[in-house]
Amino acid sequence: MTEKKLPGENCNLLFFRTVQRWDEAVPLGNGQCGALIWGTSRHLRFSLDRGDIWDVTTCPGIEKKEFSYKNMIRLVRERNEEEIRHIFDEPYNHVLPSKLPAGKIIFDFQCDENVCSKLILSHAEAKIQMKDILVCSFLHAEENIGYIAINKPADSFSFQIENPEYSIKTEGQPIEDVLADSVNTTSLKKLYYKTPQRIVQEGIRGFTQEISDIFSYGIFLRFKESCGKTYIVYSVANSNDGSDWKEKTLEKLEKFLDKGYQKTFCEHCGWWKSYWEKSSVTLPDKEFEKNWYLTNYLLASCSRKGHYPMPLQGVWTADDGKLPPWKGDYHHDLNTQMSYYSYLKANHLEEGECFIDYLWSMAECGRQFSKKFYNSKGICIPAVMSIDGKPLGGWGMYALSPANQLWLCQAFERYYRFSGDKKFLEEEAYPYLSETAEFIMGILEERDGLYYLPISSSPEIHDDTIEAFLTPNSNYDVSLMRYLFGALGKLADELDNGETEKWNAILLKIPELAVNEKNVLMLSPDESLEESHRHMSHAMAIHPLRLLNYEKPEEKKIIDATILDLERLGTGYWVGYSFTWLAEFYTIQKNGNGAAYQLRTFWESCCSPNGFHLNGDYKNHGISTFHYRPFTLEGNFCAADVLQEMLLQSENNILEFFPAIPEEWCKEEVAFENFRAERGMLVSAAMNNGKIISVMLAPKYDGKIYIRKSRNVAGLFGDRACEVEKGMLEVELEGGRKYIFGIDSNDNDGDEEANRGNISIT
Repeated sequence: MTEKKLPGENCNLLFFRTVQRWDEAVPLGNGQCGALIWGTSRHLRFSLDRGDIWDVTTCPGIEKKEFSYKNMIRLVRERNEEEIRHIFDEPYNHVLPSKLPAGKIIFDFQCDENVCSKLILSHAEAKIQMKDILVCSFLHAEENIGYIAINKPADSFSFQIENPEYSIKTEGQPIEDVLADSVNTTSLKKLYYKTPQRIVQEGIRGFTQEISDIFSYGIFLRFKESCGKTYIVYSVANSNDGSDWKEKTLEKLEKFLDKGYQKTFCEHCGWWKSYWEKSSVTLPDKEFEKNWYLTNYLLASCSRKGHYPMPLQGVWTADDGKLPPWKGDYHHDLNTQMSYYSYLKANHLEEGECFIDYLWSMAECGRQFSKKFYNSKGICIPAVMSIDGKPLGGWGMYALSPANQLWLCQAFERYYRFSGDKKFLEEEAYPYLSETAEFIMGILEERDGLYYLPISSSPEIHDDTIEAFLTPNSNYDVSLMRYLFGALGKLADELDNGETEKWNAILLKIPELAVNEKNVLMLSPDESLEESHRHMSHAMAIHPLRLLNYEKPEEKKIIDATILDLERLGTGYWVGYSFTWLAEFYTIQKNGNGAAYQLRTFWESCCSPNGFHLNGDYKNHGISTFHYRPFTLEGNFCAADVLQEMLLQSENNILEFFPAIPEEWCKEEVAFENFRAERGMLVSAAMNNGKIISVMLAPKYDGKIYIRKSRNVAGLFGDRACEVEKGMLEVELEGGRKYIFGIDSNDNDGDEEANRGNISIT
């Protein structure tokens, strides 16, 4: 087996020229706060953010009685497109609610030098070089403080803290509060707040900004000079931290300034070392390896247990004088779900748990919204919402699609599958899915013995036109309903709670997937996809729901035909995440060449030099007609999930090693360490020259697992495995032990076959 490793030098981010844009900056983060370092030697910015800085002022229209599912159904049946837009979409066009930036620290080093930047992934430290000037910085992994060390005395440069450029609130002044558009949003000057209160004392700088009567935030900074060097500690704090938040923040900064950069940095490095030891990869293509580590760095930087989960931009709100793209909100029609695809297999459970915790904490908001908007019981949170769970509006057919709540359920079900935590199943996963089922049953209509939604859609087909309301049920809706009730039946069986038959009976009343004469998954029973489209919502049954089994010939035909049809339609109207979604399909086909090609296209064409997913073909490579660059994160995490699926697949208690790697990798070493499989099992494997040379299995629980025979895996397990059906091995393992199968490195006489099947058990 390969040894656990930290990200190598090849994984670091290097910028040899001055970074001129915020979305290409050096990113630091600790799950609560973020910093983007960029700009010239005379204007070097630390653009700061914190996840819970929001103005949650209710947008006009949301509270009106016309804003209801019943009214939407009526307007759809009347085909009143204009009124649908007016009631359900227009609220989103108001500036608020919105995520807000925190502010920035700006340095003037009084020189005109090229700025070279480096992000060292292994310990999350930035180094900024301007000739003989060196700036080192990190955001403490566990404390809400940032540290900056400059190898120059304080009188050789200047710095200031800038608050966002809001307009100043004055009595009687009319306020224009409409967005320019949801992608480019609008100027911060359309927001009106009181004048910020500035703090200027010896060794202390800062400001506080009141957003409402109950919420304020601020940036605080302490600095000192020692031995010709300058040290700065800063923090983004707000009134959520307690009544004495300002005083406590300044006390904390003084404590860490006295502790010193190096001691504080050692604490910080300890957390990151532990994080990186959770899993690793060794790949022949170093760009793939770098991007896997970079994405896991982004995960730990913007998603941490105890804090809010990542919205569209994580903890890196735009620093361009505008609100962030799509107001930096929580989109549950793809964005949040896809952002939490990769953490389970990467064995970073705590970083992903904040999403589960947040959804669970929003359950009561979901009950209220289900009752108020849908007139149904159960849980349904808005698909486009503010941090406090309030609906924002938007394209009504998607922003208020009831099926998106069912997709959120998969986060609970997958967490249980990969943790094996029966208590979590009993206390959170099963109740959450059950209450979601109660919600969806409350709005379904029964016709001819089958259940239908009164109106149906498929994100984001036909945009916001009346044609977007498809003939019920769309395949998107069918897939999610079949997933939910199928999952509930299986989970009830595992709990032995007597409800299995109830869920199975409902599942029998959910229509089958619509498939056309070419075996292609359709949009709805009477419409096929006939144009390139970014959101593969009609094919949810392939991935992420995995309702179709590639090992069954009839279902394989549907998967193959649907993928071929996507290839036929082309990528002209795709965005970044579309390429990663197709790559997920390719891993199911075991098409490693195709999956690798799509990932390479994504990373090379749709990502910023710092790794951020910018959605469009902003480099004009000719892969899409979208040439914009709004930053969101979901494509990054979907890409990491694809790469992990290329190396290990774990579904239905079946493992498959290296199922979808490109042909060129078969000539070199490929390995992964401590990936998480179902039921909490940790798995490692190494392959060289196309042959698997070792496998490590560390099950959490007793039981049998099944291994799909591919490559030379059968001989690897020796007598420990038996073939239970063609192409399938069965292995019985004891929980809490570690099994290593393969060539015994301590007794390798050069005869590979003679040593195959050796087992080490600890």
